[in-house]
Amino acid sequence: MKKKQSISRRQFLKRTGGLAAGVAAFPYVIPSSALGLDGATAPSNRITVGCIGLGGMGNANLDGFLDRPDAQVLAVCDVDTNHRNAARDKINGKYGNEDCAAYNDFRELLVRKDIDAVSIAVPDHWHAIPAILAARMGKDIYAEKPLSYNIAEGRAIVDAAARYGTVWQTGSWQRSQSHFRFACELVRNGRIGEIKLVKVGLPSKNSIHNGDTKPSPAPEGFDYEMWLGPAPYKPYCPARCHWNFRWISDYAGGQLTDWAGHHCDIAQWGMGTERTAPIEIEGRGEFPPAKDGLFDTPEDYDFKCFFEEGFTMHVSSRNPGGVTFIGSEGTVHVDRGGMDTEPKGLADSVIGPNEIHLYESNHHIGNFLDCVRSRAETITPAEVAFHSIMIGHLGTIAMRLERKVKFEPRKEFFPNDSEANRMLSRAMRAPWSLDMSV
Repeated sequence: MKKKQSISRRQFLKRTGGLAAGVAAFPYVIPSSALGLDGATAPSNRITVGCIGLGGMGNANLDGFLDRPDAQVLAVCDVDTNHRNAARDKINGKYGNEDCAAYNDFRELLVRKDIDAVSIAVPDHWHAIPAILAARMGKDIYAEKPLSYNIAEGRAIVDAAARYGTVWQTGSWQRSQSHFRFACELVRNGRIGEIKLVKVGLPSKNSIHNGDTKPSPAPEGFDYEMWLGPAPYKPYCPARCHWNFRWISDYAGGQLTDWAGHHCDIAQWGMGTERTAPIEIEGRGEFPPAKDGLFDTPEDYDFKCFFEEGFTMHVSSRNPGGVTFIGSEGTVHVDRGGMDTEPKGLADSVIGPNEIHLYESNHHIGNFLDCVRSRAETITPAEVAFHSIMIGHLGTIAMRLERKVKFEPRKEFFPNDSEANRMLSRAMRAPWSLDMSV
């Protein structure tokens, strides 16, 4: 991206030693209109984007970037030729040319100096490595939730984003919906009194798509070895890829970690604990026997997180969907369908000028692009997303151990609990590692 009469992103990083943390600490966003980007945008002013992972959410995010006149997608990457070529053809059709490059290996995309930002939407076990390498290569990052496959990989992502001054947006788009923000503002401003309990309701069961579970050769055009990457080796079968990775613990954590980055994130936002974690966790989950050696993530779960701030977060597949804040003077429930309050009049109240006003974003990808220009912090930066998904990871650890665990939020470990600490990370299959180079 080249700008007239302003320094480029790379010049900014060079002048600040690659660290924009001081700038990113303030949630100030320069609107696109102030930069002359509300109408036709000159190609030289567009933020250039590369998309890594073009499955369901990756393709949806691609559409989001294609809809923005202030962005231009230059390249795509996917280990499935069908996904890759379909995305390439869509982009070329949008721009009326044949310029979009298509890669099988994300590292080939990352070394391109003409790409400012990347969109990453890959299976959970792949979230850390491309993100850390992209940060090292000076790219800003829009990445899907959950932030990480486990807590150790999440910490590595957060540290890399901070070290390299990366503008990071997590795809927890509920934060860019006005009714979620308003619900959290009601809570933060004490409209329902003191809160001792927050209930988070997430989906139950594993939404398994039908597919053959018998080992077979990977289809032509699908790089299964690359798809596995750092995960333990297992033979290919059609039921393993692509959608079903969510219900296999080698790659993800089931409905719990698929949704914690949404509703647990809103619970954290409302309680002002979005940069910390609980100190005790206990609960039980229903883990199915590994059917055909595949699906083994919890189908139902119920656990409680106790915060030193004095409240309990109850996360359960049996709770009403969304988030319910229960206060001494009322309740606020919010989900994707809207908001409900008790007393009812709360929904019509106004947050005053001297009250707490939370970060306002009305377009998740637009907020990311604005922040790429301003170097401000996005509405869902890496550290916030890290602590939101940490709720899901901690709950899973407590349920698998079938006992209460104590956690130290500042040091991010379980005191005097080697069994639980072993579950904070996982060895990666060679040659992949968090400290590898491009």
